[in-house]
This record gives sequence, structure tokens and C-alpha cells, in this order.
Amino acid sequence: MSTLPAGTAVHVRVPASSANLGPGFDSVGLALGVWDEVTVTVTDHGGLVVDVEGEGAADVPRDAEHLVVRSLVAGLASLDVPVPEHLHLRAVGRIPHGRGLGSSASAIVAGVAAAHALVAATGGAPYGDAVLEGDDLALDLAAVADLASRLEGHPDNATASVYGGLTVSWTADPGDPREGRTATARVAVGEGLDAVVLVPTTRLATHTARAVLPATVAHHEAAQQAGRAALLALAVTGRPELLLPATRDWLHQEQRRPAFAATMALVDDLRARGHAAVVSGAGPAVLVLTPAAATDDVTCDDPAWRRIVPGVPTTGVHARRVLA
Repeated sequence: MSTLPAGTAVHVRVPASSANLGPGFDSVGLALGVWDEVTVTVTDHGGLVVDVEGEGAADVPRDAEHLVVRSLVAGLASLDVPVPEHLHLRAVGRIPHGRGLGSSASAIVAGVAAAHALVAATGGAPYGDAVLEGDDLALDLAAVADLASRLEGHPDNATASVYGGLTVSWTADPGDPREGRTATARVAVGEGLDAVVLVPTTRLATHTARAVLPATVAHHEAAQQAGRAALLALAVTGRPELLLPATRDWLHQEQRRPAFAATMALVDDLRARGHAAVVSGAGPAVLVLTPAAATDDVTCDDPAWRRIVPGVPTTGVHARRVLA
């Protein structure tokens, strides 16, 4: 395909996510039912127009530096499609920024998915005419997840937003047909498992949280971490009584305590009360994995924390054609 024709328009929805879930550092992600939406339209005049509303609207750029736009450009490049001279992006943000709920990853996924959706909506390679029978667009999710993970720098948030549910991701080994690419397995979350998220008013940039992590870890701590990560897979698939020990971490939470003391104090309190509380991603939000019947038991009296029960969507990014 040489160019995307004017009038092509797609709408993309992407869920929030929580990463790590305690021991699954940089590999385990959970989709959360808070959705960002973007509409991208190829126009015939006006250059690049970026409209933003909702979460983060006061802080994000309205030009080519917008993260969705940058990811869209990367997505089109991966498909060998030129970036249209005239584009209109409308973004509606609902995922809180700087809280550890995957807002950056969701923006990256939205941009890459929008690139694929624009090509799919016009029958371009690798999609062809088969996807043009309806408005819903069946995207190459593996390709979206791989590029989004590379742009993000780690796959946990991105893959959860792409696939929904609980994901475990890794870089494929030599000899694997996917060698060097992000590979992902979806884990069937046990019936009745839910998540409670406690969102503070304060923010924390991911790079700030990652900067305090040590370059090496003790062998015995790595061994304990591996055991708990394996236990986590068992706990979330139907053994909720194991959630508390399965969410114990040695690699990243305690090391970051000085960066978010209030977050760790809340995690400590909740775990002391028997709740499987973890730092959500790079923080400072707190995630609690719990049976749905017990969500009301997960409480925080501090008005600086907003409590939400977003649900865990079983599907991730969704794209469809819309009228320009």
C-alpha cells in the first residue's frame, strides 16, 4: 500500500493494566477495566491535529510528540506504510497517569493498534480484503504486542492491554520461530477472582521508580522469587487461599520503599490484614487480588486514596472502522 486514503477512520479502545503482581517483575500483567479511547482519521487538509480530553489532558503534548502519535508512526513504519500528511487524533483518557496503571503502555498499544487498524480498514497487507466484511477489525495481536513491548521497554503492561486478562510474557529463545520477539501466554483467571485498586492523589514517574532498583540481587532471593512466581500462577487459576504468599516479592517493592513510603505502608497494612496487596506496576497505586465475594473487605480510610473495583476484562485492545 502506498498511502492511506483520506476518509479512513478507526476507533481503538485499550484497557488499563497492573504489572508485576508482586513476584512477576517485568513479565506478568493484569488487564483492568478502565479504558482509554482514541479515534484516528486520515484527512485531506490541516496537517496533524491532536485533541485530548480526560485524564492527563493538561499535561500531554498536542503535536507529533504525543505518545499515541509516536506509536502510530512506529506502527505504520513496521507495516511499510507512509505516515499520512494530514491526520486527526482524538484521545479520551480515563486511565490515571503516573499511578502505576499502565497509562503509557496503553497509549503505546493504542497507537500501534491504530496503525494496524488503519491498514486493516483499507485492505492493506498483511490484512487483505477478508477483514472488510464488518466494522470490527481483527488485528494481528502478536505483532501489536511485540512492537508495543519494544517501544515500552518491557512487556508486562503492554501485553495485558493487548490481550486482556492475565498475561505472562518473555523474549522467545534462539531456535523459536519468534526468536527475539515478545511471546505471551494468557493465563485463565479463576472464576470469581477480582481486583481492588487503591489510587493515590500523588504521582510517580516509572523512570523514577526504576532508578532505585539495584543492579544485582542475591541468589537466595532470586530463588525465593521464582518459587513465588510459580505459586502465583497456581493461585490465580483457582487457589485463592494461596494469593497472600503468592504475591510476596523480593526484587523490587522493598527496594522502592523510599520512593513511595505511603504506598508501602498501605501494602504492609493490607497484607497484615490478610489481603494479597502489591504495588501496582511502578506505583504508587496499590492492587489487591481477592475473591470477588471479598472485595468489600478491602478498605482504606485515608481520603488520599481512591478505591475502585474495575473488573478484569477478558479481552484487550479492540479496533473498529468508523465514519470519518
